[in-house]
This record gives sequence, C-alpha cells and structure tokens, in this order.
Amino acid sequence: MPTPRIRHALVLGGGFAGTLAAYVLTQVADTVTVVDRDRFTNEPTHRKGTPHARHTHTLVSGGARALDDLMPGVIEELLAAGAQRIGLPDRFLALTPYGWFHRRPGTQFIIGSSRRLLEWTIRSRLPRGDQLRFVEATDVIGLTGNATAVTGARCKDRATGEVIELSADIVVDTTGRSSNAVDWLTELGLPAVRQAIVDPGIFYSTRLFRAPAGAEHNFPAVNIQANPVITTRSRRSGVLVPIEDGQWTVTLSGATGSQPTLDEEGQRAFAASLPDPTIAKLIAAAEPLGPAFGFRAHANRRFYFERLPQWPRGLAVMGDAYATFNPVYGHGLTVAARAAIALRDGLAQHGADGARQIQQSIAAAADDAWTMATTQDVRYPQTDCPRPGRAARMQYAFQDWLGRKAMNNDKIAEAQIDVFTLSAPATNMLRPTILLNALRTARKPGLTLPPFSEEELRVLAPTPT
Repeated sequence: MPTPRIRHALVLGGGFAGTLAAYVLTQVADTVTVVDRDRFTNEPTHRKGTPHARHTHTLVSGGARALDDLMPGVIEELLAAGAQRIGLPDRFLALTPYGWFHRRPGTQFIIGSSRRLLEWTIRSRLPRGDQLRFVEATDVIGLTGNATAVTGARCKDRATGEVIELSADIVVDTTGRSSNAVDWLTELGLPAVRQAIVDPGIFYSTRLFRAPAGAEHNFPAVNIQANPVITTRSRRSGVLVPIEDGQWTVTLSGATGSQPTLDEEGQRAFAASLPDPTIAKLIAAAEPLGPAFGFRAHANRRFYFERLPQWPRGLAVMGDAYATFNPVYGHGLTVAARAAIALRDGLAQHGADGARQIQQSIAAAADDAWTMATTQDVRYPQTDCPRPGRAARMQYAFQDWLGRKAMNNDKIAEAQIDVFTLSAPATNMLRPTILLNALRTARKPGLTLPPFSEEELRVLAPTPT
C-alpha cells in the first residue's frame, strides 16, 4: 500500500543532523523548510549556535559509510576538499590503558576534517530552488497539534519577536542539546519522557596548528587515552588529528579539577602531563594558528522518546536533540548519520504516519554508541551518575582482560576497532573466535613506545641544520 504523500516537511535546526534530515526529506516531500537560530553564509564558517564546532570532530568509518549510503560520493568530495582518510590502526597511533596498538593495514578508518568543512560539504548536496527554503535567525518555541499528531511548529523571529506558525506533514527536531522537545510534548498532553544522564564532567581545550614540514600529509593521528583503572582525582587525555590544509587539530581534555587551560604555555604543560608526552612533543614542533577554545562538554544524555506509551504522528527527534555523547569517543556525527538512514528507510516504509516506528529506529541507531560511552565513563570516580554494581564491575574486568590481549593479538585488536568505529555491534567481542584468540599465548610483544616510522620520528626530533 503506497504511503501518503508528504506535501510539506519541517526541520527544526540546520546543523549536521538537520542538514541530513533536510536532504532525506527533499527526496520524499514537495517542499521542505529548515528553521535555524543562526544565519548561514556562502562559505564554510563556524556558527554561533554550535560552540563545540571548533573542537576535534571525527567521522568514524561506520558513519562515513552511512553518509555515503545517504549521499553517494560525498566522502570522495570531502577528501577532494582536503579532509584526511586516516586508516585504523596504520595511521592512528592509540595509547590505551593497556599499551600502544600495533600498526598494520586495516579496513576501518576515520575522516579527519574540521566541522565547518564537513557541514559545508553536506550542505552543498541540498537541492537548489523552491523546494527547499531556510527560515534563519529564528527560534523554535513550541509544536502545534496534540498528543495524537504534530502538525507544525511555532517559531519566533529573533530580531522582531514576531511569532509565526509553520504547518507540516512531518516535523523533525534536530535543535541539538538545547532542544525543548520534552517540554513541547508535555504541552501537547503527553507524559514526561524518561531520560538518562551520565556526566563525566569533562572540559576541553582545542587549538589548531600548522603541521611542521614533512608532516602535512599522511602523518598519523595520535590518541592518548585516560586510564580508568589508575585514575583517582584526575582524568586527562588528548588527541591530535590531521585535517585539511596541512593543519592539525589538537584537543586536550580533563575532568573537573584537572581541566586544561587556554593559554599556550598551560596547554603545552597539560599535554606534557598526559600518560605519554607524544602530543606535547608534536605541538612543540608545530606552529599555533590562533587562540585555544574551551568547552565544557555536556553530559551523556538520552531521552527515551521511543518508550512513551503514545507517540504523535508526524514527529521525529534525532541528533543531539535525542542523545548526546561524551565527544572524546567521536561518535556523535556517526549516530546522526545512522539516524538519517533510519529516517529515510522509515519514511519509505511507513510514511509520515509511521513516526513511532521511525523514532524506534532512531533510538536503535544510537544504542551502540550510548552503551560504549556510558559504560566507559561510569568507571571514572568524577562521573556524576549511579555507581556501577557487582555485575558491571565483572564486565569491566572482562573488558580489561580483552583490552590487554588486543595489544599483542591482531584478531582481537581488529574486532575492537570494528566496534569502536561503529562498524560492528559490541557483541562482536563475544564471538567464539575472539574468545579463543584471547585464550592463546601472546602472538607478538607489547609496545612501550609509540610506533612511529623513522621518517615520522624526524618530526618529533628534527635533524639540526
């Protein structure tokens, strides 16, 4: 049976998730309207509505494949614009709590790119003309309709204060962390939405650097992870990711009481205090490009809209409006891309009247990333959340055991990377072949130093001239 025609679709929020939602809806709706509090420009820029956009963003391979499924060829366009394809683990040097990963060719990767280039590239895929229009510098202040069906949204011009109502056959909320969807639904007569919060209390400091000569292309990313096993009062980590234009983006993070500073000297000292000084050595050889930017990361937070006993027709909530994640794991963009796939497939199968099924699929798209972020963050004593019980502690012991085995067993390391890049579910680690590999004797010695090549080491210690 054919699904009802969608005459008008409304997207609330024009960021990464909103752009993907708009793209999906232009494939099935006569007209699409995007409402955003910012104004868009004709070039890649940082927007006021995304203060976290200056920090390191990575698109893991599970998300890159989802994005390419949604917009065929878009990853090649992104790479042609200067983004870096960083293979895991051959171009991604990661110090875990158990040691350094060995380098070897692999099938997984991350895309290193600034947030502004990524958003600009996908926004350029939106159709031109009358089908799509933007309502800019406008706040969303509520939904219209009732508990049975959402029929549009109430919006307020930020300059004039004028309130308008926009009607639509389907409304997609992608207004991000500041979404008021929970309150809007209550106003329509729906019960309170259950939420879960795991707050690691993380602060970030990010600065751009120009890579030193010889490191502009094909230089590896470096990730220095915190160790929940030995962490007491401090939690510090850092990541260096090559991006476009021969630049590195370096983000340092710390929990309350050990957060990084924004001044250059303090940032270098913080990098030197990490479990390994590699990032400190690399930025000492690089040229800072402008000031550092700080950000207090929002908590891991999830609203369980899909568990409401009733869900209105014509509404979907996705992106950070549905769930936010500790940015240190780099999964937010991928979850948004997977949610857009869920929206596309749900509309094709059910139409706008199948909003409940669509919301359930959006929830499923976030499950793996949510489990990964929260089960790791809850291990740190600074995290604001209920403390783990005995069963959880047994699970952590098993994870630690596999983590140690992965340092000298490529099969286990490959499975971990598949899970990390959201290319395989977490249950991938419970496959019999993985467990059998873990029970075998170590296949190669562990690494005590980062596995740089001789050429890469010259960046760390350049030859005097």
